[in-house]
Amino acid sequence: MYSKITLFRLKSIIFLAFTTLLLHKGYAGEHLNEKNILHKVEVQQTITGVVVDNEGLPLAGANVMVKGTTKGSTTNFDGEFTIDASNGQTLIVSYLGFKTKEVIVDGTNLKIQLALDSSKLDEVVVVGYGKQTKKDLTGAVSQLSTEDFKKGVNISPDNLIQGKVAGVRVVSSSGEPGAGVDVSIRGIGSIRSGSTPLFVVDGVPLSNDNVSAEGPDFGLGNSSAKNPLNFLNTSDIASITVLKDASAAAIYGARGSNGVVIITTKKGQKGDATFSIDSYTSVASVMKKIDVLSASEYRNAIKDPSYDHGGNTDWQDELFRDAITQNHNFSFNKATDSGSYYASLSYMGQEGIVETSDFKRTTARLNAEESFLDNKRLKVKMNLTASEIHERGIPNGADAGSDGQVIIHALMANPTRTVFDEDGNYTNFNMNAHYNPMYLLHIYDDHTQTLRVLGNIETTFRIFDGLEYKFNYGIDRSVSERNSTIYPNVTDRTTLGAYVQNNLDSQSTLLEHYLTYNFNINKSNFEILGGFSYQKFDFSGTTFSLTNINEMGTGVAPEDNPGYSGTPLTPSGFAQENELQSYFGRVNYNFDNKYLVTASLRADGSTRFGDNKKYGYFPSFAIGWNIDRENFLKENSKIDQLKLRASWGQTGNQEVPNKITQASYSQSPAGGYYLYNDKNLINGITVNRTANPDLQWEVVTQFNAGIDFSLLNSKIYGSLDYYNKTTTNAILNIPSQPLSPTTTVWENIDGKIVNKGFEFMLGSQLVHTGDFSWSADVNGATLNNKIKDLPVSELYSGSIAGPGLSGVSANIYKSGYEAGSFYMLKHLGYDENGNDIFEDTNKDGVINSDDRQIFEGALPNFTFGINTNLNYKRFDLGLSFIGQTGGLIVNNTNLALNINNLASDRNVLSKYYYGGANTANTPQLSTLYLEKSDFLRLNNVRLGYSFNVDNLNWIKSFNLYISAQNVFTITGYSGFDPLINSPRSSGGNQSLGVDYTTYPTSKSYMIGATLKL
Repeated sequence: MYSKITLFRLKSIIFLAFTTLLLHKGYAGEHLNEKNILHKVEVQQTITGVVVDNEGLPLAGANVMVKGTTKGSTTNFDGEFTIDASNGQTLIVSYLGFKTKEVIVDGTNLKIQLALDSSKLDEVVVVGYGKQTKKDLTGAVSQLSTEDFKKGVNISPDNLIQGKVAGVRVVSSSGEPGAGVDVSIRGIGSIRSGSTPLFVVDGVPLSNDNVSAEGPDFGLGNSSAKNPLNFLNTSDIASITVLKDASAAAIYGARGSNGVVIITTKKGQKGDATFSIDSYTSVASVMKKIDVLSASEYRNAIKDPSYDHGGNTDWQDELFRDAITQNHNFSFNKATDSGSYYASLSYMGQEGIVETSDFKRTTARLNAEESFLDNKRLKVKMNLTASEIHERGIPNGADAGSDGQVIIHALMANPTRTVFDEDGNYTNFNMNAHYNPMYLLHIYDDHTQTLRVLGNIETTFRIFDGLEYKFNYGIDRSVSERNSTIYPNVTDRTTLGAYVQNNLDSQSTLLEHYLTYNFNINKSNFEILGGFSYQKFDFSGTTFSLTNINEMGTGVAPEDNPGYSGTPLTPSGFAQENELQSYFGRVNYNFDNKYLVTASLRADGSTRFGDNKKYGYFPSFAIGWNIDRENFLKENSKIDQLKLRASWGQTGNQEVPNKITQASYSQSPAGGYYLYNDKNLINGITVNRTANPDLQWEVVTQFNAGIDFSLLNSKIYGSLDYYNKTTTNAILNIPSQPLSPTTTVWENIDGKIVNKGFEFMLGSQLVHTGDFSWSADVNGATLNNKIKDLPVSELYSGSIAGPGLSGVSANIYKSGYEAGSFYMLKHLGYDENGNDIFEDTNKDGVINSDDRQIFEGALPNFTFGINTNLNYKRFDLGLSFIGQTGGLIVNNTNLALNINNLASDRNVLSKYYYGGANTANTPQLSTLYLEKSDFLRLNNVRLGYSFNVDNLNWIKSFNLYISAQNVFTITGYSGFDPLINSPRSSGGNQSLGVDYTTYPTSKSYMIGATLKL
């Protein structure tokens, strides 16, 4: 019952103190070196100058460095700079979007003009096990840097790319702080849960397993684990690269079937050491309320006067609050001729918009890189981050029934009831299994504490020019403790009270060796990569429980009191491990910078698969043609860049439960199967799982064709891609053959899941004058998803909650239809008496389950993002829009708020009452609750102002900004948010397009400042 993370917290404190001491010494040492340099330079003078673009306009924020030293300066708003240098020294001048220029000092007043770097394709992009320039890429790769990220309150890095990359859909499972996020790249490639891409942080692939414990079910549903990426401080992230096609992702083999997201954190920058402070405060409120009847409307609607309890309560106003978020980030960075250093410390505290919920995180990071031996032959790089997260949840389990979540109780609560009685106690209206929602919050406690440390050391040794050996060792360690309590209460939910402590402990260890060889033969350029990777995953947990616990008010919570009174239950636990062993290779060939070829092969072996099929082999091949380098286009002044590319490849999916290839047994004293083992009869053994040693990898085969272009000196640039992504050998737990010892068995099926469509990105520098600039970009993606050749007639998922709807599913997987299509009755309206009218598809005069129809649209067929940035003098304004069309969503919340509630002392959705529905209508899953999920949202707007700090030598820059998030949403959807997906999976099959009383999305307003010293 004691906290398991106390020791880790102590270690973190010692580590932070030690890091601070090292940084202090390093910082002092660097300045000492600068003083020594000053003594060595014979003649120093103050150089002034101005940096302008190719049109003679000043460039603010350009970097000016003295070559061979650590001295640097930054231009002010008028493009002016001052730096100490001597005649004959060289200044290096750089600015994003322009070619770096070296200028020899000759005089004290310089004017430096930078040439526009017309090629965005010359930017360096992080790819698997290396880097490439965009002009050399043959795969579908998108990279975002800090200035491209989604602004606002972002707990985890997956939020940063929302609406920024074509074909990448980011959907929250809930609006609760720290809740899980579903990220899908180019559709859904698996029927099972497991469509999340692989995330790689600074070269360490992360497991997609939970790192925080799940909550118990006290009759209010299980509380899901939170987003495993929450441990990362988004302010530490320098870039995010999305590998979308198989050519780019195949180097990760079995883990790249759903795409790969590479996260690179910041490192030290050349120039003077910089200390940065970024701090903001925001206020959030519920984005939208559900339109239920008010107290006065309810009194007019009811026929039984006993349902009028004399009050006037807006239960949503009682439940929801204005929530405060604070974020404070401190960072230090420095680079020298031989290495670089980056350190940060941050704190985020976010209140949830539902009373009692919150999220608090403290993170620390240290990235360091240093070179050794002659000519920097040996490089050692370390990345280390540690985070401690405290979360408080609410009784709103994702899999609860129609009477088991606090939000549905708030929506259903009779508005004529009051929160408190005349004595100041919570009113008790335990009526029809529905309760005072504020009382539920009062009797429920849920605290989760998670400590996670991720670190790796990478060494690079240059054997000879062109040949490098790299070794990468990484550890990802997390410990989580979740304490959940429901105190004795007057509801029918665990009335005697209970306390449960769930502990989760996970660790992955990575070991990689690989060689990279670069060489040229005349106009032919080669890069050859080959390596080995081993990763082990350990996962364990324990549970301790008490029932019949003390009343609330004893002063100490159960988790803090070892002697807390209660009846203990038998402790339980589990432990699992699995391993992944891989060999990989890649060849990049470039002839005369015109013709590009990339080929890769990865062999993955996993302990999750049977002895007969442990290894999978995943090849890829891609070609590219830089047409703009051909003689017939080389002199064309309007076309800067034009490249065609095509790729084909295969990746795998191993996201299946451990040990499913092995048989599982349990002893049943009362009976069971009789098995023979070495001629001995074993009595009372039950087979729980049938062995399948032939189970093998799911395989995703993908074809991609694309074009990249840049026109009119990068005034217009973009890309267009067509993709066809097909999943075969899908792994499912399907009904077994007759006479099998179990009813189901895990097998590879012959069916296919096909995703295909087009993606585009179009950007433009619309205006660029002395005082004003305006840029904009738009991205979009179409999706056509189909299931083919499924060997079973259909599979179901998307469990529906509602009175009398137990066992009803909304999603169906069936050949010829889109994944997760909807299966329900078609609602035609109401008759003259307000009775439901459903379509009788088989014309038998009876409406029942045989009349259900399939409706496609769980996945929107078009998603898009629009981003624009404007700069006027010292002001900057950025706006980001997101949207989708062609999708449907089952509003299970509305189903729980059906017209029948008026006959049960509960509230109802306004549109059902005013639509003339009869209160005697029985709730049934139908198209009455199927709505379009189309929307357009102003996702974020940010207005900033950069102050003139030229007269303050100790300040490099100061920016004050205000920001708003989820400002408005244009949609016809009647729920809280159309961009939602409640986790209502069943039978291991993922649910799509279901919304059930999800913790609502919030809109927020922020004020913040960034100061650099």
